[in-house]
Amino acid sequence: MGIVQFDIRCPQCVGGMLADPHIDWSFDDLITELNTIDEKLQASTLVPLHFSKTQSSELSANDKNRKAFVMRVSDDEGYDEDEDENNSRHLVVDNRFDCKDLSDGVDSDCESADETQWSLMDKGGVIEGALIELSHDHQLSVADEIRNRISAFRTDLTNEKEKFTNALSRADKCKEARLELDRKRDLQFQRQIAEELDNHLTDVQRHHEYKSQIEEKKIRDDAAVEEAKRKQKAFQEEKVRQEKMKAEEAKHQAEKKKEEEAKAKAKAKALEAERVAKEAADLAADVAERQKAADALNASKVANIKGSSSGEQIKASEGNVLKASNNAIKMEEKRVQLYNEMVGKDFAMELVSNKEYGKLATQMGRRIKTISGAKENVRTKAVELVQLINSPLPQSANIAIFAEKLISLCTSASSNGQLYGYGHVIVMVTSKFPLAMDILLAKLNKVCIFTVPKYLSYSETAFESRDAYYRAIGYQEKDGKLETTDDYLMRLTNQMKLYGALVQTQVNGIRNLHGIEEGWKWLAMFLNALPANLHTLVALDAFIEMAGFGLYRRYKNQFEKLINIISGNFIRALKERKDARLIKVLANLEEYVESNKFKTEPEGWRLRDSLDSSNTDHIFKETNYQQPYHNSYSYRR
Repeated sequence: MGIVQFDIRCPQCVGGMLADPHIDWSFDDLITELNTIDEKLQASTLVPLHFSKTQSSELSANDKNRKAFVMRVSDDEGYDEDEDENNSRHLVVDNRFDCKDLSDGVDSDCESADETQWSLMDKGGVIEGALIELSHDHQLSVADEIRNRISAFRTDLTNEKEKFTNALSRADKCKEARLELDRKRDLQFQRQIAEELDNHLTDVQRHHEYKSQIEEKKIRDDAAVEEAKRKQKAFQEEKVRQEKMKAEEAKHQAEKKKEEEAKAKAKAKALEAERVAKEAADLAADVAERQKAADALNASKVANIKGSSSGEQIKASEGNVLKASNNAIKMEEKRVQLYNEMVGKDFAMELVSNKEYGKLATQMGRRIKTISGAKENVRTKAVELVQLINSPLPQSANIAIFAEKLISLCTSASSNGQLYGYGHVIVMVTSKFPLAMDILLAKLNKVCIFTVPKYLSYSETAFESRDAYYRAIGYQEKDGKLETTDDYLMRLTNQMKLYGALVQTQVNGIRNLHGIEEGWKWLAMFLNALPANLHTLVALDAFIEMAGFGLYRRYKNQFEKLINIISGNFIRALKERKDARLIKVLANLEEYVESNKFKTEPEGWRLRDSLDSSNTDHIFKETNYQQPYHNSYSYRR
């Protein structure tokens, strides 16, 4: 039989799937697929076919040895003049085995050769062709449905596989988490067991220690009982021995008591004689001191209180220009020599010409100006000044700049509390640089001779003119003219207050290199050597106002004796002069002495815990003795 070509009325691509031109099925698979399609067609066909099957298309087992049935789809496309314009596929069937009937293009039954078959070459009618086409369309729809179901089944199978895989993964994670939880619980349980075991062992150890302590206490108690018995026995023996020696001891005690009474009487007589001698010596020393002070005041009175109505001083004797104690002169010379060696005589000019010195002086001046009477402020400024002194410039020059700025700025201090703050800063800085104290005192002695203390009397042979004398005692020039006495006394007051604040300053944990002992020496030398006049009165009043409380706390009765000397000699000598310029200052000093103000803590003496803003902006208030200088008179030179 030759090759029969059929046109398949189906598209080349159905549902996104292409027909495979080289499908190679086995014969058994093809028969099974055809039988399945036949059964579906028989069950679903509503129109009776023009023929009926007389025999099943299943093959016997003997037909398995026949050659395989091969179906191919040709790739050639063409147009059939008898068919529609749509493209069609040609089905080429190569009948390589004896089969004479193919029904509906799908179900094929291979019957035996002797049975009657429908010839493939027979042409059917229109109805038969329509039925064939319907059968073919139905077969295609069934095939699509099968493919869709297979695809859905594969999708469901894939989803179920993924779900199963995810479930397995979750189960594994849950298992790991459970294992981790079990491990943690086991670890915690082991820790609890270890803690319980440790507590148990501790309790056991404490129990054993308690038992040991009880045993030791019992042993000690037994030993104490034995020791008590032994001591009791020894005490009884000692008591018996003492009773035997009691009579002899009483006899010896009586003799010894008589000797001690005799010695006590002799000692009391000696102490009484020593006390009487000491009182006599103190009285003699006091009388001598008073006599010495009176002699000094009388000498100054003879040299200075005589004057004309204009108020000018009379010429002093040529050999009595300088009035000061020898110790004061020696200390001043020593400080001046140290200043010249470490700093230099011309340092003031160098300070003006050297830009680096000028810059450092500005920085120090800015900090010194802001010193107040508050503890934290004083501490901070002292630390900052120490840092500036440690600058790269020569340390001696830095110390000299510190002394220059502090002494120059103290004259514009606004209150006694600020000057007390200056004293604390000086003590703190000089504790780090001991040389600074000598340089500061040398500079202070230079600008204020009363801090030595010393006094210069005017003499025509010693001084070229009155202006030269005023320059020698500390007057300054402004625009080529000497300052007025009012300005000089204002500056002298603050310089003496600074010195008084310095000597009485005490800082916890820091030693004052020029402390209260130096203040006591200064006051004694001042009263013994300096005359009583306007300048010395202002200096003494300013010093006593600042340092009187500290001197009284330290020396008590001895300081009161000096106050009595001031009241009995110094103030009395000034009253005898009857100088109108002395009235205010003298009244201020006399009130201080008579009312015992030195026993009362002065204002600003104790540093404040915090900075009081109300005290930072106040203006300078003049003291009692400054007011008449400006308002009542002008001192003549």
